[in-house]
Amino acid sequence: MTRVTPDLLSRFDVPGPRYTSYPTADRFVEAFTADDYARALRLRRAAAQSLPLSVYVHIPFCESLCYYCACNKIITKRHERGAAYLQYLEREMALHTAELGGARVVSQLHLGGGSPTFLSDAELGQLMQMLRRHFTLAPGGEYAIEVDPRTVDPARLAALAALGFNRLSFGVQDFDADVQKAVHRVQPADQVFALVEAARALGFESINTDLIYGLPRQTPTSFARTLEQVVELRPDRIALYAYAHLPERFKPQRRILKSELPVGAAKLSMLAQALDTLMGAGYVYVGMDHFALPNDALAVAKRQGRLHRNFQGYSTQPDCDLIALGVSAIGRMGATYSQNAKTMEEYCDKLDQGQLPVVRGLALNRDDLVRRAVIMALMCQGEVQFESIELAYLVDFKAMFAAELDALQPLVDAGMVSIDASSIQVTPTGWFFVRAAAMVFDRYLQADQNRARFSRII
Repeated sequence: MTRVTPDLLSRFDVPGPRYTSYPTADRFVEAFTADDYARALRLRRAAAQSLPLSVYVHIPFCESLCYYCACNKIITKRHERGAAYLQYLEREMALHTAELGGARVVSQLHLGGGSPTFLSDAELGQLMQMLRRHFTLAPGGEYAIEVDPRTVDPARLAALAALGFNRLSFGVQDFDADVQKAVHRVQPADQVFALVEAARALGFESINTDLIYGLPRQTPTSFARTLEQVVELRPDRIALYAYAHLPERFKPQRRILKSELPVGAAKLSMLAQALDTLMGAGYVYVGMDHFALPNDALAVAKRQGRLHRNFQGYSTQPDCDLIALGVSAIGRMGATYSQNAKTMEEYCDKLDQGQLPVVRGLALNRDDLVRRAVIMALMCQGEVQFESIELAYLVDFKAMFAAELDALQPLVDAGMVSIDASSIQVTPTGWFFVRAAAMVFDRYLQADQNRARFSRII
């Protein structure tokens, strides 16, 4: 088993994008309008209507504020806001149906937030009915919902299963009571264990838990206890994220005392021990924060070279167009990316005018498309076959990327990457730092010295 030490992490721990897309969302421009997005939908209607879609629905509401959160959310205890929001979501779905020319097949659905379980069971049922009116949910598809453990009980999980959800993601972050108090998210471990047990009994196909390292009052010792509990919990998948403290960008983080944050060495130690503990317990490191049990679909896809990547992270679903519904949601359609209005007021105003609520995005040029193919091949398969890129895009790979091949040499020297006459291969050790290789091919990043806005490599 490859072992990643704190020393190795410190050598390659540099800021960089997460490449849930290329170009990344910070490159989107307001010159890309709702009309451009509508045109992309019509092109799909003409050229690719038989291919399945992926759908993401953003539910922005939360009852209470988690201080670490960098998501687009609305803190409120007024649950009637959910009913009004659903009306606008249906308007947005109807506009998509009109442009796509009917109810297109969806093989992957993800409800995120915010806290989707802020909505009542009846409202979630209404949302699923709306989705089924405007799209055709394929049998055997992946239908996932993010769950705040504080908002559900076994009866609510049974209701989610009855609605057709077959995948759950529980926000855990940390089991330590002191850390939970520091981030204003108190949820006893016993509660999470009971919910996971209930979800298994209900037959959910995959259960994920989210963890964060680098939170206030966390120490290597306290996080080791959390890892032991997670191993005992044994979810099918684990998402392990690094906390990025950016209070100048995210107001909730201003309530976190910087003096309570673990220093760099402690944070690296927590990551190294997480890798040791989880892989030692039999989890497969899928890549970029993701771990899965060997028989989980995500681990199987990695073994078979079928991993894909979208705005929700790694996926088993074929690379497909993503319709994003709701305030601030980001989607992909053909050679374009788009993002909805970030405020509820602007989102609703656009829909009141009968317009798609897209306010920015990007139409990819030929260079973007070639580089996206290279970056996603590295991020998902850990290799790039020169011939496949050359045949798909009619380029001379070595000529087009001569500077990039030279720039990979430090990673080659460090044993992270190997290059031969026909391909670039990421080594087993290099897989833990795969985006370092991907960054070399990012044309925008090469011209941008302001990398502080990105999280670090791991």
